[in-house]
Amino acid sequence: MITSDSVSVVIPVYNGVRYLGEAIESVLAQTRRPAEVLVVDDGSTDGSSEQAAAYGPPVSVLPQAHQGAAAARNAGVQAARHPLLAFLDADDLWAPDKLARQVAYLEADAGLDMVFGQVAQFISPDMAPEDRARLDPLPPVMSGIHAGTLLIRRAAFLHVGYFDMQWRVGEFIDWYARAQLAGLRGYLLPEVLMRRRIHSDNMMRRQQQAQTDYARILKANLDRRRRAHPLRPSEAEGEAANEA
Repeated sequence: MITSDSVSVVIPVYNGVRYLGEAIESVLAQTRRPAEVLVVDDGSTDGSSEQAAAYGPPVSVLPQAHQGAAAARNAGVQAARHPLLAFLDADDLWAPDKLARQVAYLEADAGLDMVFGQVAQFISPDMAPEDRARLDPLPPVMSGIHAGTLLIRRAAFLHVGYFDMQWRVGEFIDWYARAQLAGLRGYLLPEVLMRRRIHSDNMMRRQQQAQTDYARILKANLDRRRRAHPLRPSEAEGEAANEA
């Protein structure tokens, strides 16, 4: 039998002291608390480690040199001691029943590898008015194929493999594409399980890098699919004609 105390939660943080406390508290406020909360400090210089360490067990801090979110998540997975894994960015928040709902689905279906939920976005109260004015209207709820809504069996995660550290942005998109190719079985709950914070830093952060990484990730995924399912000669001729 699995329960929410079978869960290791990984929170990567890089200079996120402004919001990290709220993220941690949303994890500790779960109706069924996780066994451990691993805050991986990716070389912060703003006191993020000290803030996280002040919570005490089940929160622990894993410091590392700055390598990016993928490396931080991987370090958390390597340190995790429990059979279920969950992830949360240091500026986002979980709904109080997030883990309880997801654990119930995994417990009821032994063949289910992972569970997601919906995402509600919100504008951080400290966002500058000029940044608010540039925002497009936010949809009330969006589909939650997102690292922050994922609960997955550790064995299934390792079957797919770690996050690819070459991607500075979009590493979860790449991982999820590999999970689909590996045949993992998932379920998307209709309930909102995570609140994604929109703030001045993440609104503008690394936009040019994001565009570059997303295009490269899409190409890498297409290449993997082609290697896994080689085209027959007639299909290859048709695809070559389409690309010409």
